[in-house]
Amino acid sequence: MNKKTGNIIKYTLSGILAVVLVWLAFRGVDWKTFWEDLQQTRWFWMVLFFIAATLALVFRERRWTALMRPLDPELRRLHVWDSINVGNLVNVALPGAGEFVRCGYVSSKRMSYDKALGTIACERLSDLVAVAILLIIALASKWSSFGPFFIENIWAPMTGRMGSAFIWLITGVVLLIAGFIWAIFHFRERVRLFARIADALKGLGTGFASIAKMERKLPFILSTLGIWVMYVTTMWCTVRAIPMLDALTWTDILFLSAISNVASVIPVPGGIGAYHYLMALSAQSLYGASWETGILLATLGHEAHAILIIVVGVISYFHLTLKRRR
Repeated sequence: MNKKTGNIIKYTLSGILAVVLVWLAFRGVDWKTFWEDLQQTRWFWMVLFFIAATLALVFRERRWTALMRPLDPELRRLHVWDSINVGNLVNVALPGAGEFVRCGYVSSKRMSYDKALGTIACERLSDLVAVAILLIIALASKWSSFGPFFIENIWAPMTGRMGSAFIWLITGVVLLIAGFIWAIFHFRERVRLFARIADALKGLGTGFASIAKMERKLPFILSTLGIWVMYVTTMWCTVRAIPMLDALTWTDILFLSAISNVASVIPVPGGIGAYHYLMALSAQSLYGASWETGILLATLGHEAHAILIIVVGVISYFHLTLKRRR
């Protein structure tokens, strides 16, 4: 199977999964109630949402720049900003593909493509740690309410029959990759292709280890903190925009923010479907809100963020295109 065929199959399955999740989320919606709830929305809070979401993008640019500066001291922040935005735009349609696209924009003679990809792997690891910390804090702060919901709706499906099969599949893939990498380095002197792949993997490792080369690690840490504070803030703004959810506290918002980021892990275009279903389920099960209110919460947060990503991404794409032409 060639790479193009594999990508077609992957993105087709991803699209089918998105359609199924959207159907599950919206199948029981009373649209009359939904529109009535929408009319009560406090749009001032959604303006604050856009500000917080934009600041999260700024912090992402700052963090990635801090990671890449040891590899390319001449890297410009505006170029990094545009690359991130275009990558996010691609991710809306093709989950994960945007990471490869933005590497292509920032790679140079000083910093090869594989090294740039390594810095993104470092970014993703730090985000994974942040999500885990956020979820642990939320669960520990209100286990009596959040614990049973998390176990029943997230942990149980992950560790059930289908979840176990998926985990075994992932384990098998990881072992195969590990064996392949061993073979590459073991036979690199005999096989020219293996030598090239080994060089690329070394570059990837160099990019991943770029955090150790940073002279000032504080900007990286503060930028990561800023990103996740802004993400929680966007959830706070979304909740405050809906009068039916006025009773929710900061602890509740912290948990909803963690759950929303768990939903983003599911490989569907733009997170659509998975995000809506988990948000509506959380609002209904934990807070007694109607399913329509939960869908409104998910729709406001998801679609507002998607609009921002698309608008900023298109602007950055044209800026990069004009820059290259000049």
